[in-house]
Amino acid sequence: MAIIGYARVSTIDQDLTLQKNALKKAGCRKIFSEKQSATKTEGRKELGACLDYLREGDTLIVTRIDRLSRSLRDLQNLVHDLNKSGIYIKTIEQPIDTSNAAGKAFFDMLGVFAEFETNLRRERQLEGVAKAKKDGKYKGRQPTARAKSYEVISLIKDGLTRDAVSKKLDIGIASVYRILKEYQENNPDSPLPGSRSKIKIATLEVSLYIENNSKFVRGKKKAREDIEYEWSRYYQMRKLHSDGQDYLLKVTYETAEELDSSVDDIITEAQSAADLRNCYSEVNVKHKETNNYWPW
Repeated sequence: MAIIGYARVSTIDQDLTLQKNALKKAGCRKIFSEKQSATKTEGRKELGACLDYLREGDTLIVTRIDRLSRSLRDLQNLVHDLNKSGIYIKTIEQPIDTSNAAGKAFFDMLGVFAEFETNLRRERQLEGVAKAKKDGKYKGRQPTARAKSYEVISLIKDGLTRDAVSKKLDIGIASVYRILKEYQENNPDSPLPGSRSKIKIATLEVSLYIENNSKFVRGKKKAREDIEYEWSRYYQMRKLHSDGQDYLLKVTYETAEELDSSVDDIITEAQSAADLRNCYSEVNVKHKETNNYWPW
């Protein structure tokens, strides 16, 4: 039941003394502090150390909530993780205390504001694209892996390995295999170099957990549908139970490194799809043949 403090200022020119003194008066037995921008929580070593130190029943105190993050999405995810771990957040200069009903209401409202922030960002992005098109300055997105299919096939025919093609074109190894698989299905009488040599198939047991970030979000079902659609496009997928969260995916690979990369793609795709629906996701993968695990 410890009371832990966290202090932060944005630049090295600012002073942490006032925040530290306020945290000491609030009863903090240990204080983590750093001079770092708060646009995102990642990359902040002292905040990471603070979060690792906290235990169930502890209270994290800051002078103001923006000391933790200025991004609503990051703040929501942070509060969600702490709440899930049984850790409370309290601010000195604002009436926020997640151990009581009002504080829990604040936690719920974060989901609403985070969704608003996301929608506003998308709206501004679309407005920017529309203006760029009108001014004749819009160049569109960078080519995706699928747009590089011709280059992938050409390089493979020239004798490059799958891994070399992945590095040369700066695309994931899983994307290379997807392109080659589609090509082979459409051209069964034209085997590519190496297509019958070292290629192996891994059976992956995948558990996908999805939760709404707050009670104001209703994207959990859609997020799962989006993820299943993406997985079924690129892998041989079987859902073990119609209303369950367990799947079997067949993934082609040559080396252990390539399999790791493919699994990383599977997990990242799921996380991105869930985030777009304002949901939290957790993916656990087990290689059926070797019993290797990839927890996220």
